[in-house]
Amino acid sequence: MSSRASSPTSEMPPLQPSLPQRMTSSLVMGVTAGLSRLFIYGLNSVEVTGLERFLDILDKRKDVDKRQRGLITVCNHVSVFDDPIMWGVLPFAFHFNPSNHRWSLGAHDICFKNAFLNAFFSAGQVLPTYRLQHSPHGGLFQPTVPQAIKLLSSRPFLQPGTSGKALEDETSISGLPPIYTQNRYSWVHVFPEACVHQHPKMFMRYFKWGVSRMILESEPMPDVLPIFIDGTQHMMSENREWPRFLPRFGVKFRVAFGEPVDTQKIFGDVRARWQELVRREQSKSQVPQALGELPDELKYGDEAVKLRIEVARRVRDEVLKVRASLNYPDEEPRELELAETWRGEPGKDRFKSNVDASLVNKRQ
Repeated sequence: MSSRASSPTSEMPPLQPSLPQRMTSSLVMGVTAGLSRLFIYGLNSVEVTGLERFLDILDKRKDVDKRQRGLITVCNHVSVFDDPIMWGVLPFAFHFNPSNHRWSLGAHDICFKNAFLNAFFSAGQVLPTYRLQHSPHGGLFQPTVPQAIKLLSSRPFLQPGTSGKALEDETSISGLPPIYTQNRYSWVHVFPEACVHQHPKMFMRYFKWGVSRMILESEPMPDVLPIFIDGTQHMMSENREWPRFLPRFGVKFRVAFGEPVDTQKIFGDVRARWQELVRREQSKSQVPQALGELPDELKYGDEAVKLRIEVARRVRDEVLKVRASLNYPDEEPRELELAETWRGEPGKDRFKSNVDASLVNKRQ
């Protein structure tokens, strides 16, 4: 075991990545976002609402030392093109500062399958997400989720007396970046549907519980801002023919940035119940847990599961509010928000759903 794993509190995280790493990230993120902006504004029509409000939030987060909490943005997911295309609506000035740009989650078996892609997506602040059908590391309790929780939080990540097992496990998984002091209270973007879902009326699937963990376990509770997008499903339709790798253009692209969620009002009660559950479990074991490290009862216990379900439902409702502001028809039926509604779908990467006839791509 390394000295870092055996004595997790003996060293402070480094301040920031090396200068070459910072320059590479700035270049990769800036050029990618610039190309995205040129594509959507040069070859499509664009409608953006709430952008000034969102830019004001980012402006206030420029100074890392003045940040008071992390930021989670949540959005529906309608194409493999959503990220980075959706960030093309941000002005160029916002793309060359990785410390004030989003971290996102990308499929490990696609985004990190070779050395070049690993380097590119790591520089682009993408965390490798493992899927159970492709990796034994997949699922809600994979190392990527604690990594996102730490990015959203402040230090210390490990409490005195902690064994450091979580840190050791995480560093054994390729693709996870180290945590730097500069990354405290970061911005993490999540597509909680966790797969592309193309429905003609822009209905959404249920939201998976990774976002619930981030809201319940990050310290302090992060800010949450919902977003709704429409149009990229026509740029990269799941039933497109050859050449599949080329995006289509001449599309109306819509992005709506919602109001920041009143997190205490919306999530305060469930977070208080979660914290009480954590206190009960720690009183039994008398062992402090690392941030993001959970005993079995907090992973699989009935109360913990219920709390994650409730948080995911409330997050989805916040995205639905933004959807409603764009005058889309109400969802039908409301059972679309429940995981069990979707359990009978085919066990394939790409398929037409037998639940709502949408086109689904889980390989993205």
